[in-house]
Amino acid sequence: MIRIPDRHGLENARRLRPVVIALGSNLGDRGETLRAAVAALRETPGIEVTAVSPAVESVAVKLSGLDPAAPRYLNAVVLVDTLLSPHELLAELHRIEAGHGRVRAERWGDRTLDLDVIDFDGLESADPALVLPHPRARDRAFVLAPWLAVDPEAFLPGVGRVDALLAELGDDTVRAEGVEL
Repeated sequence: MIRIPDRHGLENARRLRPVVIALGSNLGDRGETLRAAVAALRETPGIEVTAVSPAVESVAVKLSGLDPAAPRYLNAVVLVDTLLSPHELLAELHRIEAGHGRVRAERWGDRTLDLDVIDFDGLESADPALVLPHPRARDRAFVLAPWLAVDPEAFLPGVGRVDALLAELGDDTVRAEGVEL
């Protein structure tokens, strides 16, 4: 346990909690953006990056479905341990996205950077601001494939083993050669 003073100067015991974060980018220098996002996570107090997956490429998913005409996404998964609460972590992810020019003009639109909390220590939440586990992770090979690459025993709470989910879904991602995160 680590004791952290709250805003009133009182100490609260917090423990490190494992979290799965998905990263995606389909605008600009995608590889550099994902590298910078990983670096920003490493520099954020209360977050310890424990693993970074290889990058994969995938077709853009829009509200209307797959869009092969849109720029392809570069995706990865980062495993972290954090002392932050789920909402504190989400605020940090939004801060990192904004620092990379993320604009929220169109739902599921093209973006410079997208950071999603996929699993936060097995917590379940129906809070509209942060649904946990991520409600669409089970349907996204671009989340499941890189997650499986860094955690072969990965399990999506309430859903099942990531290897079984990916086998059922099919892996339409392509390893992004030459992209090191």
